[in-house]
Amino acid sequence: MKNLREIFEKYGIKTDKNQENQFDLYFHMLVEKNKVVNLTAITEEEDVLFKHFLDSVLPEKFIPKNSKLVDVGSGAGFPAIPLKIVRPDLEICMVDSLNKRVDFLNEVTQKLQLENANAIHSRVEDFAKDNRESFDVAVARAVAPLNTLLEYLLPLVKVGGKAIVYKAAKVDEELSESEKAIKVLGGKIEKIEIFHVKEQDFDRKIVIFEKIAPTPAKYPRPQNKPKTNPIK
Repeated sequence: MKNLREIFEKYGIKTDKNQENQFDLYFHMLVEKNKVVNLTAITEEEDVLFKHFLDSVLPEKFIPKNSKLVDVGSGAGFPAIPLKIVRPDLEICMVDSLNKRVDFLNEVTQKLQLENANAIHSRVEDFAKDNRESFDVAVARAVAPLNTLLEYLLPLVKVGGKAIVYKAAKVDEELSESEKAIKVLGGKIEKIEIFHVKEQDFDRKIVIFEKIAPTPAKYPRPQNKPKTNPIK
């Protein structure tokens, strides 16, 4: 993929030839599959490079070595697959509610020969029943309010682990509306980091939550309640 190594290096991400080939193959698989399954509106190579691949890996330095990571609502594999490519030490699980996307994700992990990586077809509320507090890190790049996302993420994270949420720059209002959810679900804000991607003039705000107490067993609530009736 054109200039990937140089661009990633500007943001502190090192890649070797094999990783660059993996990104290139991933890009071509994404564009091809997108013709038959709606995976992304972003398909131009340069846009995919910045808005999907680089964006996904920006917070990798905050993820501890050998973490077991879950990506909730993984969609086309962002951020989990780019993170796995640059951090082969990670064990990743991608959860998505649409089977066609899950099939694509498993095809990608197989073709890219990514070990300790799999995708599961499930609603996160159901997935959480058997996987409570079993991950070191949970990530989400999904477009949903923070108090909704945290109800999906924090129940999956071990005490002492992290939830990492990708947000647009204007997240302050969401943070204030999520104060109760953060406390109830056993989290606290650890760090907020802003990355400015000057080549395409966009800001990415990464909000990192530490899990400091067990999440009460009733969360995440079933029947879409995190979305329809978020904790306030």
